Amino acid sequence: MNEAEPSSVKISDVVLRDGHQSLLATRMRTEDMLPICAKLDAIGFHSLEVWGGATFDACVRFLKEDPWERLQSLREALPGTPLQMLLRGQNLLGYRHYADDVVERFVARSADNGIDIFRVFDALNDLRNLETAMKAVKASGKHAQGTICYTVSPVHTRDMYVEQAKRLVDMGADSIAIKDMAGLLTPYATGELVQALVEAVDVPIHLHAHATSGLASLSQMKAIEAGCRHIDTCISAFAGGTSHPSTEAMVAAFQDTPYDTGLDLVALKEIGDYFREVRKKYAAFESEYTREDVSVQIWQVPGGMMSNLANQMKEQNALGRIQDVFDEIPKVRADLGYPPLVTPTSQIVGTQAAMNVLTGERYKSITNEVKRYLLGGYGQPPAEVNADVRRKAIGNESVDDGRPADHIKPEMAKLEQEIGYLANNEEDVLTFAMFPDLGREYLQGRRDGTLVAEPIPVAEASGGASRPVSEGVPTEFVIDVHGESYEVQITGVGSGSGRKRRVYLTLDGMPEEVVFEAKDEFVQEGKSGGRAKASSPGHVTTSMPGNIVDVLVAEGDSVKEGQAVLITEAMKMETEVQARISGTVKAVHVAKGDRVTPGEVLVEIE
Repeated sequence: MNEAEPSSVKISDVVLRDGHQSLLATRMRTEDMLPICAKLDAIGFHSLEVWGGATFDACVRFLKEDPWERLQSLREALPGTPLQMLLRGQNLLGYRHYADDVVERFVARSADNGIDIFRVFDALNDLRNLETAMKAVKASGKHAQGTICYTVSPVHTRDMYVEQAKRLVDMGADSIAIKDMAGLLTPYATGELVQALVEAVDVPIHLHAHATSGLASLSQMKAIEAGCRHIDTCISAFAGGTSHPSTEAMVAAFQDTPYDTGLDLVALKEIGDYFREVRKKYAAFESEYTREDVSVQIWQVPGGMMSNLANQMKEQNALGRIQDVFDEIPKVRADLGYPPLVTPTSQIVGTQAAMNVLTGERYKSITNEVKRYLLGGYGQPPAEVNADVRRKAIGNESVDDGRPADHIKPEMAKLEQEIGYLANNEEDVLTFAMFPDLGREYLQGRRDGTLVAEPIPVAEASGGASRPVSEGVPTEFVIDVHGESYEVQITGVGSGSGRKRRVYLTLDGMPEEVVFEAKDEFVQEGKSGGRAKASSPGHVTTSMPGNIVDVLVAEGDSVKEGQAVLITEAMKMETEVQARISGTVKAVHVAKGDRVTPGEVLVEIE
C-alpha cells in the first residue's frame, strides 16, 4: 500500500497514556479516565493509547491500582475504539529482559484483556529483541506495529532507518511507527524520512512525535505531505511541551482539505474541557521542565524522562542541579555508544548522569543497569562504547554480543512458584515478574487490605506557579547573609531525638546534615536516620539518598576492598555500595527497605 495519494488522516490520541506520562509523571488515576470514556469512544479515533510505557509501573508503585484491572475497565468503557499499548520488546514493561515464555504470556494476556494494537520497540533498535514479541502479537491475531526509535547521532542515518523498517516488515509488522520520543525531528528531516519509508515498505507509516522542541506539529504536516496518514496527538488539555501536538489543532489544520480527519471539533472541545479540570487535580506534579524548549535538540531528553527526572531530582533534594544533569546526559550517552533515549535506556543514561553530578565525580558510582548494559545485557549498542568507562564498570569481564534472551531460561513456572498464594491469576504472576519486590509488596498489601495510594499533594501558588506541599518535598527559602542571597532547600529525611529534628539542608544541590531545635513534635517515619557519621575508611556509606534493596554481608564476614556489601535503589536504579578496605564486618546498621542518606555509617569493617 502506497500512502502518497491524498486521503483522510487517522488520529491516535494518547491522553490516557503518554499525555499524562509526559506532563504529570504518569499520575492520572483510572477514576479520572472512566467518566469521559463514552465521549472519547464516540469520536472515531483510529485508536486510543491507554496502556504500557510507565503506566504499569506507576499503577503499582504509586497509585496502588491493578494495571490489569485498569485495562479491563477501559476496554469495557471504550467498546468501539481500538486500544493501543506501548511494549518494550523483550523488556515488556519492566527494566530487564525476560525469557521468551514470559514475553509470550504477557502479550497473550494483554490481548485477552483488551489490547488491539501493540507498538513494539527496542531501546537500542536491536531488532533481535523484537522477534519474540512480534511473533506473539501475530499469534494473538492482533496488530503488530514495528517501531523505529528516532534519534540523532553520528551513526543514525536515514538509510539505517529504512533498512530497519524493511526488516520489521519481514518480521510481520502490520505497520511501521517512527517514535520520536525526544522531539528531535525537524520538519524537513521528517518529510525526507517518511518519503523514504513510504517508498521502501508497503505498510502504513505512523508518526509519534513529542512537541518538546516546538516542531512536532510542523513535522506532522510535512509527514502527511510525504505520505504518512497516521499521527499521534493529545487532547489539548494535556498537549504541548513534552507531550504531543494538540488533537484539536491538528484536526482543525486538515479540515476542508483532502486530508480531513472527519473528527468533530465541538465534541473534541468538550473532552478537552473535561481534562482541563482533571489536570488541576494533579497540579503538584507539574514541572517547569516539561514546557516547550528547543534545547532538547542538545540534550535529547524525552518528555516522560524530563518529568520523571525532575521528580526524582526533587526526591534527592537536588532539583536545583537538574541543568547540570541535562548537560551531562549527552556525555553519558556518547560514552554508552549513542543509545536512543527511551525507556529503559533513558532511565539508565539519565540516572547515571544524575549520579555523576550528585557524587561530584564522573562514574564514581555506577548503577547495576549500566554494568548490565555494558556487558551486553540489553543488546548491541548502536556504536562503540567508551573503553575506559567499560573497564571501570565491568573490568575484564567478557561482553556477550548475542541476543540477551537466548541466555534466559524459561521463567513462568519459577515465577508462579515464587509468588505462590499471593497470585490470583496469571496476570498477578506477570505483575510480579515486572517488578519482583514492588509487585510482591503490592500483592501482599492487596491480600492484607492495606493498600493505600500515595496522597495527591495540594499545590499552592508560589511566584506565579504552583508547587507541591507534601511530606518529603523540599521547603525553599532565600536567606540573606552579609548582603548575599542564598537559595536554600530543606527536607526532613532523618530521625528526631527529643525535641531535635535532623534535616538535610541543600546548598548548591549538595546535602549537609543540620540539627534544628523543633518547637513542635516530630514523628519519625520509616526506619531511617539515627546512624553515626562516617569517619573512617572502614565505615561504608552511600553517595546518594536511597533505599536498601539488599544486604550482601553479615557480621563476622570477611570482605575484600571493592567488594559489594549493599545494594541501594535511587531514582529506580540499583547501585552496589562497595567496601573501601579489606577486613571483617564488625557491624551492619541497615536492613532491606531502610532509607539511607549520604554520610551515614551503614556497615562497619575493621
